[in-house]
Amino acid sequence: MFADPFHEGLARGWRVVNAAGLARDAVFEADVAIVGSGAGGGVTAETLSAAGFKVVLLEEGPLASTRDFNMREADAYPRLYQESAARKTRDGAITILQGRCVGGSTTVNWTSSFRTPAATLAHWRDAFGLAELTEAALAPWFETVERRLSIAPWTAPPNANNRLLRDGAAKLGIATEVIRRNVRGCLDLGYCGLGCPTNAKQSMLVTTLPAALDRGATLVTLARARRFVRRGERVTSLEAAALDARGIGETARRVTVIARHYVLAAGGIGSPAVLLRSGTPDPYRLVGARTFLHPTVICAADMPEAVNGYAGAPQALYSDHFLDAVPLDGPIGYKLEVPPLHPVLFAITLRGFGTKHAAQMRSFANTHAIIALLRDGFHPQSRGGMVGLRADGSPVLAYPISTFVWDGVRRALLSMAEIQFAAGARTVYPVHEQAAGYSSWAAAEVRNRAAAARAARRARGERPRDGRLRNGGRRAARRGRSSRPPLPAREPVDPRRIGVPDQRRCESAALDLRTRGAKCRAPCTGACQADARAWRRRRSLSSGRWVRSPADTWSY
Repeated sequence: MFADPFHEGLARGWRVVNAAGLARDAVFEADVAIVGSGAGGGVTAETLSAAGFKVVLLEEGPLASTRDFNMREADAYPRLYQESAARKTRDGAITILQGRCVGGSTTVNWTSSFRTPAATLAHWRDAFGLAELTEAALAPWFETVERRLSIAPWTAPPNANNRLLRDGAAKLGIATEVIRRNVRGCLDLGYCGLGCPTNAKQSMLVTTLPAALDRGATLVTLARARRFVRRGERVTSLEAAALDARGIGETARRVTVIARHYVLAAGGIGSPAVLLRSGTPDPYRLVGARTFLHPTVICAADMPEAVNGYAGAPQALYSDHFLDAVPLDGPIGYKLEVPPLHPVLFAITLRGFGTKHAAQMRSFANTHAIIALLRDGFHPQSRGGMVGLRADGSPVLAYPISTFVWDGVRRALLSMAEIQFAAGARTVYPVHEQAAGYSSWAAAEVRNRAAAARAARRARGERPRDGRLRNGGRRAARRGRSSRPPLPAREPVDPRRIGVPDQRRCESAALDLRTRGAKCRAPCTGACQADARAWRRRRSLSSGRWVRSPADTWSY
């Protein structure tokens, strides 16, 4: 039996409130209120609680910890993921796997850990004026996070699913690399996406959140942040709705948090939704705009030997060959990885119906799969998506897929099919409804069905029209959601998708911004407000309000 940090912490007196059990409305007071307990919220909570701040975290999802993770998909998906792992873009074309539990997506990710690529940092500097985001400047923050979360290259032999990617790529002269994983004492079970039952995955659930709770932070679970209440330009409180025990419907109970600062770390879709519901002033119409995904396509293959893709570390190897071969502003590039193969995830992803679907399920043990994560957001034709609200106030992402992206989809599926045939595949199945199984790479005419691995991030830029955040994390165009410039975290800190899964960037950026905020523990001297006034003066000298052209608008 493995120790359960939360079970032991609750016995020691941790302040954890399950909003589903509230008998009456609740009010909390804090120095800092944090919405979201994932990569940004967890690092923020640990850093600011260590600096002496009184912290309250609100998490929409439930608390599930070590003893609750039983490696059963039927339990994990509805409990730990947004919309039971079925969150989709507005047109239903892209599925978004996104965590919704204490620890956020760090609880259910596959442990792959990448730094922001140098080419991406250079693009941000050139296109958005983010001059301080250099490799040298970010290196200490990445190193700190990597030490904290035990991020290191995976040293165990890759499972068959990963090994086949390496073998097929090698025959074609395509390089593969070892993935760095945030694990400690990993038992190589392969069920990372369902919550780690051994505490090996160094998610927020077993690292930063326990540290913050030990220092007196308060965690409120099953509480959906609805809106910020403002008085003039200053936020006075945060209103949240308590959810029922299933985490779906809202109860009659309300949660109010009154704080000096508010950190919005609810993800690239959840954070804009809170701002939209709050009626946040948005002179440049950037709330929810320029939201980028990694559209991800899948190619499955029937191999002559058993693959058993459910066993072993889900992601141990990757290839950036098709990212490095094209310039950032050229044809869309893509990163190759392999996914874990579990029966339910496999079944809902497979093409076909009835007898065809059943036949592929019978060959489940012999199935190999590769995924290609498309690097969207660097080309003028990469327009990204727009977060909007449904009639009930829930968020939805409109993400039109351009011909530029479709071109990448076709090239990616062909690349994966060629690698799988080189690895010895008998039949290759590009995973979309209009593709049959192909017995040779030459016969594989690929079309598409896209799925996204996780949502990306809201925008950041030095000019107001470039993004909602400036260097140093302060809001552009207006004062923030607190009496000082706010301390936003996680998704709202980049202007374009970075080309890799980016929780390490989120955590490192959160640590950078949180540390800056932690230095300002004493009552405010007015320097922050003076900076905000100076920024408003600079903006008033500009050419006026920026207006979208018809080509830059979306309907949702």
